[in-house]
Amino acid sequence: MVKMKKIAIASDSNSGISPREAAALGVAILPMPFFVGGELYYEGVSLSREDFFRRQDAGEEISTSQPTPGDLLALWDRLLADHEELVYIPMSAGLSSSCETAEILARDYAGRVHVADNRRISVTQRQSVLDALALAKQGLSGAEIAAALERDRLEASIYLSVDTLRYLRRGGRITAAAAALGTVLSIKPVLQIQGGKLDAYAKVRGHRAARQAMLDALARDLSGRFRDRRPIVLAAHTCSDREAEGWLAEIRAAFPGYETYCAPLSLSIACHVGRGALGIGCVMPSAG
Repeated sequence: MVKMKKIAIASDSNSGISPREAAALGVAILPMPFFVGGELYYEGVSLSREDFFRRQDAGEEISTSQPTPGDLLALWDRLLADHEELVYIPMSAGLSSSCETAEILARDYAGRVHVADNRRISVTQRQSVLDALALAKQGLSGAEIAAALERDRLEASIYLSVDTLRYLRRGGRITAAAAALGTVLSIKPVLQIQGGKLDAYAKVRGHRAARQAMLDALARDLSGRFRDRRPIVLAAHTCSDREAEGWLAEIRAAFPGYETYCAPLSLSIACHVGRGALGIGCVMPSAG
């Protein structure tokens, strides 16, 4: 009988996986760093969501950062002390250079570390972690798991609307003039992430129109790209629990019979979109 290899699965906190959920799943999560008012914090470790949004609302300067190579290597070394291989699933290379850094560092591990760039973020990245766990239980090697995740990296969609244009302007996504005009006209941009790249999808007026545009976009995906298949329908947000529950209820009413999952967006993402953002998407689980 062939002995199955002991494989560790790790990701970063952009997946939305909390320390408590990570412990329950048996995975490792690297906390993403960010700066608030010039001070360094780590998601899920040194700053609560409530304090983050309070300080963001107060106008404090907030910026994201990459994990240091030292933090990443320390995580890998700890996991490899009692695992033969490691599959690391960072946020999409299309949104950050941290994936490229991980790929470079992995070269020094003699094939024991496999970095899977499957172009995911937030709730779709979380699904990649769940897929990796399932594939490991099926007996796939670290290289085979990473290959399966990368093969299926386009099997997901995300659409996102924001409540304010302020943070997109600060991040250079839109100009100051466009932000000012959009605020006056109550224009709500709808963004999309396909294959790990953030692009503009639509510009509409008002919250209701933004939510409807996202529902319509997902309906087109489900009847087009994912026709005759059954992806998981996802929701994400930076709003209150009550608003999130209302958004999920809208989604379930629009797409009855689909498995659904809803989670807050990570603070690293909230740095760029602010409070009140809503997202919707879908993802096909990797089958191996």
